[in-house]
Amino acid sequence: MNDDTLRRFADSVPATTAALPPAAPVVSLSEVPEKPSGADAPDAHRAAYAMDRVLHAAAAQVTGGLSPISLGLALADWSWHLAAQPANSARLALSAQQHALEALSDCVSGDCSGPLAADTRFRDPSWHQWPFAPLARAHQAAQHWWQDASRLRGMTAHHAQVVRFFSQQWLDMLSPSNNFFTNPEVLRRTAERQGANLADGFANRLDTWRRRHGLEPLAPPEHPYLPGVDLALTPGQVVHRNRLVELLQYAPTTEEVQAEPVFIVPSWIMKYYILDLSPHNSLVKWLTDQGHTVFILSWRNPDESDALLSLDDYLELGILDPLAAIARQIPDQPVQACGYCLGGTLLSIAAAALARPGQVEGADRLPRLAGVTLLAAQTDFTEPGELGVLIDESQVELLEDVMSERGFLTGRQMAESFQFLRSRELIWSTRMREFWLGERLQPNDLMSWNADVTRMPAVMHSQYLRRCHLQNQLAHGEYPVQGRPVSLGDIRQPIFCVATELDHVSPWRSVYQLHRLVHTELSFVLTNGGHNAGIVSEPGHARRRFRMRRVAHGAHWAGPDEWLQGATPHEGSWWPAWHDWLVEHSRGRVPARPVPQGLEPAPGSYVHVRYHD
Repeated sequence: MNDDTLRRFADSVPATTAALPPAAPVVSLSEVPEKPSGADAPDAHRAAYAMDRVLHAAAAQVTGGLSPISLGLALADWSWHLAAQPANSARLALSAQQHALEALSDCVSGDCSGPLAADTRFRDPSWHQWPFAPLARAHQAAQHWWQDASRLRGMTAHHAQVVRFFSQQWLDMLSPSNNFFTNPEVLRRTAERQGANLADGFANRLDTWRRRHGLEPLAPPEHPYLPGVDLALTPGQVVHRNRLVELLQYAPTTEEVQAEPVFIVPSWIMKYYILDLSPHNSLVKWLTDQGHTVFILSWRNPDESDALLSLDDYLELGILDPLAAIARQIPDQPVQACGYCLGGTLLSIAAAALARPGQVEGADRLPRLAGVTLLAAQTDFTEPGELGVLIDESQVELLEDVMSERGFLTGRQMAESFQFLRSRELIWSTRMREFWLGERLQPNDLMSWNADVTRMPAVMHSQYLRRCHLQNQLAHGEYPVQGRPVSLGDIRQPIFCVATELDHVSPWRSVYQLHRLVHTELSFVLTNGGHNAGIVSEPGHARRRFRMRRVAHGAHWAGPDEWLQGATPHEGSWWPAWHDWLVEHSRGRVPARPVPQGLEPAPGSYVHVRYHD
C-alpha cells in the first residue's frame, strides 16, 4: 500500500473507534489539533503512530496475529483472582489430585473405557487398554479441571472466556493422540506398514509446505473441484457488474416461476459458490428447480487498491446497486432477499434502512422487499461465541496495524483464524492422520471451496469489527446509514431466519436474539450441523433434522431455551420448509423469465480471482 493510501487508512480508523466511553479516551490521528504547538505537531503524532504500526505488524508475525496485551490482561485477571481466593485455590489443588487418582484407579481396576468414547480422538479400541488409557483419561481430567479453574469469581466474562479457550488450545496441542510414542493407532500402523506411513506422512508435510508457499503440490489431488468446471455449474449469466460484485441470474428450469425473484447475498468472507456447489447439493439449482427466479452476488476478491473500501461501500455496491439492477431487469416486482453469514448482517442493515421513508437516497428506484431470509447471520453481537475470544480493543488495534501494511487481511490469515477456533478437528486431528498415519485427505466440493479463501479490505474489516462486535451498533439502533442510525424494529416484512446447532461463527443463541430486535412475523429454524454443513443441507442428505417455530407480530418474548422446548421437530432438510414459506408469501406464479444475454456466462470472472498470500 502506498504512503498516501496508508495515511488515509490510518486516518479512517479513528472514525470506527469513536463511541468509546469518555472515561477511556483514545488519541487518534484524526483527533490531532489542527493548530498544534511545540512537540504536539501532527507530523510528530503521525510519525509515532506509523512507527508503532510497523512494530506491531512485525510483532504479529511472531505472535501468530494474537495480541500479547489481550492475552496478558486475561492471564493477569485470572492470576490475581486465583491468588486472592486461597480457599478456592486449595479446592482446585485437591480437585486436580482427585481427578488424577480417579483416572488412575479406574484403569488399574480394569475399567479403562470411561467417557473416552465420546471423544473422537480416542475412539480406537487401543485407547481403552494399558498404558494408553491412563494417558487419555488424564488428558480428559485436565480438560475438566481447566473448565472449572477458568471460572473464578470476580473475573470479567471476556477474560474468563479467553483463559478457558486458550487452556483448551494448549491441551488440544498436548493431547497424547498427537504424539508418535503415545498414540496406539500410529504405533500399530507403523508396525503394520513397516514405517511406510511415516514416509507418506513426510510427503504430505512437504506438500502442505509447498501449498502454503503458493507452490504446486508434488502429488496434486485427483479431483481439484474448480468453479465453472466441477462446481458452480448452474446455467446463468452475469447481468450486472460493478467494482465490488457481479450479479448472476440463473436460467429457469420450470415453465412457471414465483412472481418474486430471490436475491441472495452471500458473505464476502467466502466465495459465493458455497450455495452452488456440485449439482446434487446446490441450493441455487434446487431453488430454480422449485420454480424460483434466482439472483446471487459474486464478491470480488480485493487487492491493495481496495484498502479504503468501507462498509458503506459494501452496502451501496453490494446490495443497493444490485437491487436497482434487478428492478431494471424485472420491473414492478417485490424481491425476496436472502443473506448468508455476513451477507445476512449487511442485508438486515439494508432492510432496516429501506424500511424508513427517506432514509436511503434513491430508494424510489429500488424494488420493495417482499420478505427477508437470514442464514446463520448475527444481528446482535452480545454473545458472538468463540469468535468473540479473538475480538477485543487491543486485538482489533493489532489487526488494524497488520492490515495497514498491505491494505487488507489476507485470506490465509482469515482461514487460520477459523481453523484456530476448531484446532482440535481442523489442525491436530487432521495433521495426525496426514503426518503420522500417512493418510492423504481426499478433497470434496466443500473442502475445495473452503480452501478458496478471500481477502478483507482494511477499512471495511476494521469498521465491521468495531461497529458490530465491539460496539454492537446494529442491536442498539446506532448503526449509521447515510448519516442516520437505523433500527431493525422498523422492518415490517416477514422474516425467515435459519441457525445451526454447532455454529462457532454465528452461535444459534446469538442468532436467536433477532426476536428481541424486530416486531414482525418471524419464522425461526434451528438445523443440525455447523455454519456451512447446516446450511448446505440438501433434501435426501442422511441424518438431517431441524426445528421450526413461527412467532407472530406482537408476540411476547420467549428465550431460546423456551423456544427450543416449543419448536416442532422435523426430519430431513430445511430447504423445503423455506420453499413453502416463499410460496406462502408470494403473489403467485408467472411465466418463466428467460435470462437475457449478459456480460458473460456464470460463474463470471470475480470468482476466479485467487491469491497466494
